[in-house]
Amino acid sequence: MDSFTQWTYFLEGDGVVPCLETFLTAAPCCILSQGAEMTFIAKTFYDLKATTLEGDSVDFNVFRGRVVLIENVASELNQLQSKYPHRLVVLGFPCNQFGYQENCSNGEILNSLQHVRPGGGFKPSFTIFEKCDVNGTNTHPVFAYLKDKLPYPDDDPSSLMQDPKFLVWSPINRTDVSWNFEKFLIGPEGEPFKRYSKKFPTIDIEPDIQRLLRLTKN
Repeated sequence: MDSFTQWTYFLEGDGVVPCLETFLTAAPCCILSQGAEMTFIAKTFYDLKATTLEGDSVDFNVFRGRVVLIENVASELNQLQSKYPHRLVVLGFPCNQFGYQENCSNGEILNSLQHVRPGGGFKPSFTIFEKCDVNGTNTHPVFAYLKDKLPYPDDDPSSLMQDPKFLVWSPINRTDVSWNFEKFLIGPEGEPFKRYSKKFPTIDIEPDIQRLLRLTKN
């Protein structure tokens, strides 16, 4: 049975405790951590699903043949979705794990986007899902899958969140999303293509989107 080890970090009081864990890779659909609950990882991107702000369940199988960009929320997402309305799918996943910046309820998120941040009457032209955890014990299956396939941002493979007071989840892993605005790009065959750091401008992903769009059949 294959295995690998990595450092995992747990919150204890006001500090962070490192723990070297061994992971067994007996099944292609999950990672089994000794001393922790089993975390299931979807076999493919198209096995995933999520619930929109309106309460509708979306099966990711409907995204076959299209390039998918996943982020929490950014105004530049509208620009990209409008420019490639048929072959690009933009998916927003609000998260409140980073400085509690998304502390409104699911029902308040659209109103907050329009009037507070980014404000100015902003209305998303892309799909926004319910608030979710992207790190820790309750990591949403979408981000469990993405972090497994793309363990760190391509443009910043070494940085971690620098201020421990913002580490509000546990356990803490090297593959964790470090802050708002990390992006994940998925190719038209469901292959995770690239992960981008919070510092990488969303609009600058366009050349990679165009590269993947050339692979689409439509």
